[in-house]
Amino acid sequence: MANRAKQLANQLANQLKNETFLERLHQFEGSISKLLSLGMVIVILAIVFDLAVVLIEAIFTTAPGTFLGQTVIDVFGLFLTVLIALEILENITAYIRKHVVQVELVIATALTAVGRKFIILDLTKVTGTTLIGLAIAIFALAISYWIVRTSHR
Repeated sequence: MANRAKQLANQLANQLKNETFLERLHQFEGSISKLLSLGMVIVILAIVFDLAVVLIEAIFTTAPGTFLGQTVIDVFGLFLTVLIALEILENITAYIRKHVVQVELVIATALTAVGRKFIILDLTKVTGTTLIGLAIAIFALAISYWIVRTSHR
């Protein structure tokens, strides 16, 4: 029994050596990344299904001449949601390939998300402070994107 405990302690010590531990950590990160990408595929399929339902419903139930109101804004919001989800999936895929977070891609995704927020925003329900905050967010993201792009050249 004592011999078995000693063997287990040695095996544990071997697993905690830097290279072995880092290899296990790398395997864990890879597994989580793959799980996240599968989850994003499910989310994208659900969003596309929702988009199809909303689009078909809008086409058949919207009165003539009123489609360009709130209906088209809702449809655009769903289209941009699909694009954002695809960009997030691309972020995860890039991480799986290179094991590096691509900052430029993350900032582009964030710009798309904030742009989507502006498109679907109901200006009658938001304050000026919210608009200023969104404008500052877009400005900061645009500057960040420009800095990253110019530093990569």
